[in-house]
Amino acid sequence: MARETPAGDLTLANLTKTFGTFTAVDDLSMTVPQGSFFALLGASGCGKTTTLRMVAGLEEPTSGQVLLGDRDVSRLRPYKRPVNTVFQSYALFPHLDVFENVAFGLRRRGIRSVAGPVRQMLTLVQLDGYERHRPAQLSGGQQQRVALARALINHPQVLLLDEPLGALDVKLRRQMQIELKRIQTEVGITFVHVTHDQEEAMTMADTVAVMNAGRIEQLGAPAEIYEFPATAFVADFLGQSNLIAGDVSGGSGDDLLVTAHGTRFSVPSARSRTDQGPVFLGVRPEKLHLAGAAVQVPAGNQYLEGTIIDASYLGVSTQYLLRTGWGTELSVFVANSGAQQRFAVGERAVAYWHPQHAFLLGRRADEADGTMPVRNEPVGASP
Repeated sequence: MARETPAGDLTLANLTKTFGTFTAVDDLSMTVPQGSFFALLGASGCGKTTTLRMVAGLEEPTSGQVLLGDRDVSRLRPYKRPVNTVFQSYALFPHLDVFENVAFGLRRRGIRSVAGPVRQMLTLVQLDGYERHRPAQLSGGQQQRVALARALINHPQVLLLDEPLGALDVKLRRQMQIELKRIQTEVGITFVHVTHDQEEAMTMADTVAVMNAGRIEQLGAPAEIYEFPATAFVADFLGQSNLIAGDVSGGSGDDLLVTAHGTRFSVPSARSRTDQGPVFLGVRPEKLHLAGAAVQVPAGNQYLEGTIIDASYLGVSTQYLLRTGWGTELSVFVANSGAQQRFAVGERAVAYWHPQHAFLLGRRADEADGTMPVRNEPVGASP
């Protein structure tokens, strides 16, 4: 696909946006590589949509810069930026058919020969034969494809996607995740996708930035962030984590020793974000194994004993809650493969894990341990 502007990375440099005394985006700096699929992930109110709107030119930064390549576009009007946006509402023109909706941007720029480019875009989004349909005659997924084609036909340097799948049902949303990634790979344009949905971010993005209170908590490849989160917030927001409060009590070779509730554990130094003071020992629910109280735990593993207080059947897995003697509740996902023992509420059991599957995070001295809020779903499922 030809470009009308020189390509380059999208760089946000010390970007800040305040509304009165409220800081929505706080001194944010990051680089989105040219041609990548980048996700801004965070809860409502974290600043992700405000960041997107500053890139689009719909909000003016209080301070900082938005750079496309080596060009500062921070003060340019939206229509002068090589950027297009696809919104959750799609914003299609109801009185125009699919062809004219897609052709709108070209006609507005005075381009007369639109038939070829429009058909190319409709083929890209798999809407051949729908040229004369009106938006009201289309499904939600088809409307989303029309909005995408209308944005891409202008050959933007960056395509911004603001919760574009939020209005779709679960099955269609998952199909569109695959389609969006296919389209992005085919056109090679930088996609910046804002979402609160961890599955969307992990399914589509090359790089994920987890936002919280206007700042980036962690930025990296989905697998990297998931397997080794930088903070307790990231550990919970991208998936679910069991966090046990403890204190570093020393070292042993390549491991750090952690004391929690009178029990000593070890975590590899390479899996630790800090080597002293108050810490959280974290283990993902799917990295825990459940066994009966009388079963011998495999050598090299660490464990906690407790009582099953809840069992939720989720189809591909069952989520158990195990309450330890000091009251902490551990979440455990057990695959429903038929090979695992099933546990009843009230039954004694042991949750064990290999130290290589744990991670260590710093914590404030007043933070307690426990399982982060339970979503009753397997990791990777939509909230």
